[in-house]
Amino acid sequence: MAENSRFDHDLVLAHKFPETTYTYTERDAAVYALGVGACGRNAIDSDELKYVYHEDGQQFVQVLPTFSALFSLGSLTNGSIDLPGLQYDPRLLLHGQQYIQIYKPFPSSASVINKVSLAGLHDKGKAAILELETKSYEKESGELLCMNRSTIFLRVFEDCTQPSQALLYRLSGDYNPLHSDPMIAEVAGFSRPILHGLCSLGFAVRAIIKCICRGDANTIKTISGRFLLHVYPGETLITEMWLEGLRVIYQAKVKERNQAVLSGFVDLHHLTSSLQLKYSSRQETQEFHPREAVGAEAQ
Repeated sequence: MAENSRFDHDLVLAHKFPETTYTYTERDAAVYALGVGACGRNAIDSDELKYVYHEDGQQFVQVLPTFSALFSLGSLTNGSIDLPGLQYDPRLLLHGQQYIQIYKPFPSSASVINKVSLAGLHDKGKAAILELETKSYEKESGELLCMNRSTIFLRVFEDCTQPSQALLYRLSGDYNPLHSDPMIAEVAGFSRPILHGLCSLGFAVRAIIKCICRGDANTIKTISGRFLLHVYPGETLITEMWLEGLRVIYQAKVKERNQAVLSGFVDLHHLTSSLQLKYSSRQETQEFHPREAVGAEAQ
């Protein structure tokens, strides 16, 4: 990760996930099938009715194979992964890929024992990539039902402000002496002049344009930012971001103090063609590194 203090390899690798139990009924299986569109266009669809109804009773309904993706929910804490040695904002997780292997058809209802392990851990410099493997066993028989492997990305872009950054930015028209006069800054309670909040916003949005918009600023539709804390010129800004539909959620932190200074969202007019392929089809396992995203410009 760009911020080493947040990624302790040894602690992460040494972590042992507890076994969890997931219990489901015929109703749960049927509700899931309806939730993913079964019989949505035709209530008596002969190919799909078996997932929600059986003439001999609900205990004979068939279970869709993707229902198994729910088995590992018990391993999550409020929708996030609790791993000692890895500190992150759970809103910034990107579920990049899912692999499911089916060993036998699922019972219409069952209690499932899940054994979770860390199948992969990769430090890509600008992102951490975690591969979690969940093997699910039928509690009653002990038979292995399936295996789920999830690949998860946390994307980060790091940029350095210059010691003279506030002096440069003020030339754009914001001449508040708080950002240039040491005495005024001291009266305001700061050890030295601070960076303009709008300058920090400019850094964060520029990172989004570089990493998400592939350098196309015309993709930006709306920008929202909430200023949380001051930035001193010369500090390093780390912008964490993730894509949710046409909205980019972001948070900027000061690396040296490990404190969030800015958060918000950016709405896009559209996605680039490459992003459409990644997110509208099957969410390819590609994290957004500036060097990969914009080529030589980010070198």
